[in-house]
Amino acid sequence: MDLIAQGLTVALDGRTVLRDVDARLRPGRVTAILGPNGAGKSSLLKALVGLLPPQSGAVTLDGRAVGAIGRRERGRLIGYLPQDGAVHWNLHARDLVALGRLPHRAPFTAAGTADLVAIDAALAATETVHLADRTVAALSGGERARVLLARVLAGEPRWLLADEPLASLDPAHQIDLLDRLRGLTVAGCGVGLVLHDLAQAARIADDALLLRDGRVAATGSAAEVLTPDVVADVFDVAVARLPGSRIMVPVGRIAR
Repeated sequence: MDLIAQGLTVALDGRTVLRDVDARLRPGRVTAILGPNGAGKSSLLKALVGLLPPQSGAVTLDGRAVGAIGRRERGRLIGYLPQDGAVHWNLHARDLVALGRLPHRAPFTAAGTADLVAIDAALAATETVHLADRTVAALSGGERARVLLARVLAGEPRWLLADEPLASLDPAHQIDLLDRLRGLTVAGCGVGLVLHDLAQAARIADDALLLRDGRVAATGSAAEVLTPDVVADVFDVAVARLPGSRIMVPVGRIAR
């Protein structure tokens, strides 16, 4: 059940933000989507979820146009964690996580046993059980980010797409979150992450897609794409690789 963008061109407010993008995200793998600010990363994620219609080209899931899949079915197939993390009602954390089960329930029906089990599992997986009875307004930014991830996990999607999920998290929770997402792939879930941290991307990703100016600059396995030469070309920074590792650390700006 590959998630594929083919010849994808997308515009926002009359400005083209993606141009002729080809991308293939595969189940059971983590794909890191990287690039400089304004490269089109968030727009690509929204297009893959079906929130931004293409001007040309297509986004398909298992051969079906994502935009043509009904909202409830799409909600069961694809979980989406946006960048802003906005919550418009001051719900208790557990009630917010429970919203992730709505695509699995008939309208106006109470949560069933499977829903309750999934909610509890999502709270446990994100270490937010102790936050369940607190309101969203009483949470820190990092706590809210983990609760929002729990909402997505509660939906048990086949695909999880997250836009900068490490923002607001301390280093320990960044590692925990990435390890949790890596664990989803063992069961066949596909994971797509917009990231800015090159070191974390190199640590977690199986595949990588680099964007620049709305176009694909490089794509393939993370080992092939996340190299000092490619990163230098796309980000205009020199990087150093940690000995015995594929993890890279930026060390200086390259003048163009």
